[in-house]
Amino acid sequence: MLIRIRSPNGMHRIEAGLKDTLAQLLEKLTPVMNAPSPDAIVLTRDVGGQNILAEFEQSIISLGLKHGDMLFATVAPSARPSVEPTSAQASAGGGSNKPTASGGAGSFVVQEDVDSQLEKDDGLIRRKRDTNFCKHGANAMCEYCTPIEPYDAGYLAENKIKHMSFHSYLRKILSQSKIRGDISGAVPPNIPLPLEDLDYRVKPNCLSGHAPWPEGICTKCQPSAVTLQRQPFRMVDNVEFASSAIIDRLLSFWRSTRCQRFGFLYGRYDRSPDVPLGIKAIVEAIYEPKQGWEEDGIKIDVESEDFDSEVKRADAVANACGLKVVGMIFTDLEPTNESGRVVYRRHANSYFLTSLECRLAAYMELKYPNASRWARGGHFGSKFVTCCVSGNEDGDIAVTAWQLSNSAMALQAANLIVPSSVPSKMCVLEPTKTRYVPDVFYKYTNEYNLPVTANAKPAFPVEYLLVNLTHGFPKDPNPMFHSDNPFCIENRDHLHQVQTLGLLKRHINSAQGAPAMLAVVLADFHFLVYLASLDILGPNDVALIGRIVRDSANSVQLAEELLSSSGWQTLSLMLQEASDSDLNHSAAAGQATDQHSTHGAPAANPSINSNSATSTAAASPWACRHCTFVNSPSHDSCDMCALPKD
Repeated sequence: MLIRIRSPNGMHRIEAGLKDTLAQLLEKLTPVMNAPSPDAIVLTRDVGGQNILAEFEQSIISLGLKHGDMLFATVAPSARPSVEPTSAQASAGGGSNKPTASGGAGSFVVQEDVDSQLEKDDGLIRRKRDTNFCKHGANAMCEYCTPIEPYDAGYLAENKIKHMSFHSYLRKILSQSKIRGDISGAVPPNIPLPLEDLDYRVKPNCLSGHAPWPEGICTKCQPSAVTLQRQPFRMVDNVEFASSAIIDRLLSFWRSTRCQRFGFLYGRYDRSPDVPLGIKAIVEAIYEPKQGWEEDGIKIDVESEDFDSEVKRADAVANACGLKVVGMIFTDLEPTNESGRVVYRRHANSYFLTSLECRLAAYMELKYPNASRWARGGHFGSKFVTCCVSGNEDGDIAVTAWQLSNSAMALQAANLIVPSSVPSKMCVLEPTKTRYVPDVFYKYTNEYNLPVTANAKPAFPVEYLLVNLTHGFPKDPNPMFHSDNPFCIENRDHLHQVQTLGLLKRHINSAQGAPAMLAVVLADFHFLVYLASLDILGPNDVALIGRIVRDSANSVQLAEELLSSSGWQTLSLMLQEASDSDLNHSAAAGQATDQHSTHGAPAANPSINSNSATSTAAASPWACRHCTFVNSPSHDSCDMCALPKD
């Protein structure tokens, strides 16, 4: 049956079974009203709230409810969080990237602090007085100098902004409901939440009387046809790397092995001044999980438990430092015959991202959704970015930044797409007995400059799923992780760069017990992740280290507190027992760590030295002595004839 619920958020229709209890009805209503729990919802039969329904274990039928009845729901005032964080929360946060809760209809959605800041901004673009057209005085305004909205089409076209920012798009939608200016207050109860994620799956529990899918389907539960087109907005407008050394340390792996590398971007979100109401992702570190490395690709098992546990360990350290996962990065480099140049393979006539990379990016965006109190489901899109390091038209190494559209996320969630053998084409799966595939179309302009709608089956260009972003480096770099002696990067054992207790001891001893020097030594993300993986320091010690890293003004005092903590003293005793052989091995590994890393060199045009001192015979491609096929250095047998290397 269908029960109508009227709440401050608007009208809701909840589908319930004949044997469902009142408690089960409240559980279904909780995510719709963005309530913290079912117990926080007060359900009444009348508007005044006098006749409260509290028989939670009774069935809906026994309460006298029937199909189409209307109930009234509110959230208990005691369960609502305050708009501003408490003093304890503010002191514990320490950074502007911490999520905050906002009051109103979506008050139980915890969104990024940058979103709450942008909601307080009116978003208007101020214009100066036009000397040619303005005929009024200095204290007056006319149509040529009055402030304009951030989504103004003329302004976007004049400044060559292809995608408006997410908050500009939100203001454009809210303007249809006469909501303008500061939107940081409560959501008006008389309007529905304006945002909703796309869903291309068959709706479950259809009430049309037919058998559930896949035994039956009707026009009410089947998804509508999908028309792919350019997304007018983007969730993140710019990707800013805190230092060029972040990219250079990633490239050191390719320079040593000529093999590709993958990593997660850890950073925070902040306001972007280049775009009205824009957001930028500031990258502070790159974490490289376990992966298979090849000259022409990367192998990662993103669905394995080991991969998840490794990423969660890095996430815990990042959270202590006030950071989070903001995206991923990978290399696609191939040297040319000309020294210092790489192949230019990603352009408009080939592809920008392959179909396989697009599907991985869509999978990651679904894994890291964007919380928004203006969305009906509590989430809308994703702020997860994808960066690719490849060659540009000049043969230099360059970074490009992308996002996948909300349509790509919905196609991936519904399992409707699969990568093709052609990098620039994405295939649409065929329908089966258990998979319903709606009609998918895309629009393009033909040779007569006329819009044409084409069927996306069996394949369509991946450009219809992409949203391009800008990227860059700050003029005055001030990275969070600025250790003078970089620690060994994780999962590079085959390059003889192994993280060991001896190397950890050598790294800590470089501080010579001085709190000021220790604060500098701790400013290395790879060192902190390895230190946390030893499970010697407790959660309070890790949180204290995070405060040392992000609070540079009080880092010396906090470092003194860390030196006197029981967890750090236990670590010091353990390192004293580290064997000399372990220390000697780690010292050799430390000398081989990031010899190509140059903190002052620009990352846009790094030189490529084919005769790198870190290259070894074991890390270079080898030719099979049976068939002369050139194999990857990670393989012990020939890929062509399957005969052993030796």
